[in-house]
Amino acid sequence: MTKPKPSGSIVQAVVVDPALVNQQAQRIRQQREAAKAAEQDRLKRLEQQADALEKMRQEEEQRLRQLKADKLKAEKEAREAEQERKRVAAERAKAAEEKRKADEAARVAREQAAKAEAERKAKQEAAKKAEAERQRQVAEQRKAEEAKRQAEAAAAKAEAERQAQVAAKKKAEEEARKAEAARKEAERKAAEARELQRQQEAALNDMFAGLEAESEQRGDARAQSISDVRDRYGAIYTQMIQQNLLVEQSFIGKECVIRMRLSSNGLVLDASEDGGDSAVCRAAKAAVVKVSQFPMPEDPAVVEQLRSIRLTVSPQ
Repeated sequence: MTKPKPSGSIVQAVVVDPALVNQQAQRIRQQREAAKAAEQDRLKRLEQQADALEKMRQEEEQRLRQLKADKLKAEKEAREAEQERKRVAAERAKAAEEKRKADEAARVAREQAAKAEAERKAKQEAAKKAEAERQRQVAEQRKAEEAKRQAEAAAAKAEAERQAQVAAKKKAEEEARKAEAARKEAERKAAEARELQRQQEAALNDMFAGLEAESEQRGDARAQSISDVRDRYGAIYTQMIQQNLLVEQSFIGKECVIRMRLSSNGLVLDASEDGGDSAVCRAAKAAVVKVSQFPMPEDPAVVEQLRSIRLTVSPQ
């Protein structure tokens, strides 16, 4: 006998995290409450705007009604005055009593005219005051615009000064970089000069070793070698000074003769003007201070001559 098969689908149980469900429900409630609050705030603003517009409409209607009433009153008074004038003209031929009444009516008319004139003058004075107020507002607006223009000009000036400072800083950094490169180049050339001098001295020593008869000739060659090295170092010093020189347009075509005193290791002890343009000399002395130390050769004889050196600086 066959066993009956179970009927229906199999239900799989799913575990639901109650905390997650509560968190999602709380987030949905918060979103709904926020949307509800935003909608209430929007409706409140719309209601306030509608109230303001209604108030403005009522005030405008009241003003128009008042203007219409004033116009009707003025027209009525004009008609009454015209009727009174016609009545007085028609009754001039009547008795003295009627004339007296007519005169009285004329007096009343004059009073009304005086009142109307007073009102006209009052309106004219009000118009003058309104014009004065308008001109005052125009003057204040112009004053505010001028203050704005001055503020914008001051801001533009400050920006230009800032940019000038940035440019000056960049220029100073570039000059410092060039000065450092020049210093390294000068040191390289000085090293080359020292090596050349060493080779020359070695060659001279080898050439003239043991030749006492030619000792004087060796001395002359030595002196010439010292002079040549001194001149090369002088050219290097001049180049270093000019690379650190803050050149102005007025310096072009002028020069300065400057005398420097250096220590044995090249430190600047003193720099003084020895002729030439005073402004160029001031800039040259500032450049010397900026360099602060110049390269020195190894030969003590050349060092001794370089410790007090006279250079000519020509701004380029």
